[in-house]
Amino acid sequence: VVLDGEIVGYREGEIMPFAAMQRRIGRKQLGKKILSDVPVALIAFDLLEIEGVDCRLQPLIERRAQLEQVILGSRPRLREGQALRGNDGAGFLLSTAHRFASWEELATLRQTAREYHAEGLMLKRLNSPYRVGRPRGDWWKWKIEPYTVDAVLIYAQRGHGKRASLYTDYTFAVWDDGKLVPFAKAYSGLTDAEIAKVDRYVRQHTLEKFGPVRSVTPELVFELAFENISESNRHKSGVAVRFPRIARWREDLRIVDADSLETIRAMIRTQPQATAEA
Repeated sequence: VVLDGEIVGYREGEIMPFAAMQRRIGRKQLGKKILSDVPVALIAFDLLEIEGVDCRLQPLIERRAQLEQVILGSRPRLREGQALRGNDGAGFLLSTAHRFASWEELATLRQTAREYHAEGLMLKRLNSPYRVGRPRGDWWKWKIEPYTVDAVLIYAQRGHGKRASLYTDYTFAVWDDGKLVPFAKAYSGLTDAEIAKVDRYVRQHTLEKFGPVRSVTPELVFELAFENISESNRHKSGVAVRFPRIARWREDLRIVDADSLETIRAMIRTQPQATAEA
């Protein structure tokens, strides 16, 4: 078979936060400790091929029935969200499929996404084929509202490609005991006009140069949005955020109005813990 899915950290019946998976990503060698701390499983979302037959043009409802047979058929007692593990310890999960009667019901379900360390819901028409690329219409990713904080621009670096001559890669900081501590990098979210304006500011307010990176006078405040947040020993701030991007330029704020590291830590404490796969 050929499956469409996602590899996640999975232990004791629960999906682990993405930060746990990051500990494994990019390592050339995985020791016994990391393999024990962060075991993985593949969540199967769709079926692309079975027994040499291309299934992608079949309607989703048919592909889903075959997928359930592939994952669950050999284990009658296995349910959606439970892991089937092979002799090598690798796990396989079948994604949970929800049928809904109203948008209100679906909106309520969407609000539970963070309990499963998910970004939201994936809506799919039952008669949809499996399309290549990102065509619109049959599938729709309905994300939950992101976390947001106001942070201060402290470093800038030149971009890549057509933006190689502009400072478009930014490092942002928040307050901690009266000092600005870097906590996230962001590369997207500004318009071309705003990028040009920030680029001029970086060139005119450079404090130091570190190779391709410039430190700048901390004056500009931006609202950053991100999907998830977790504690991290790999970052100076002690936190890691997922998919940070610039939501808007807060020209109405001064740097003293930016958020603090304690505000971000409070977000971690209020995050729900995962109890099942979604």
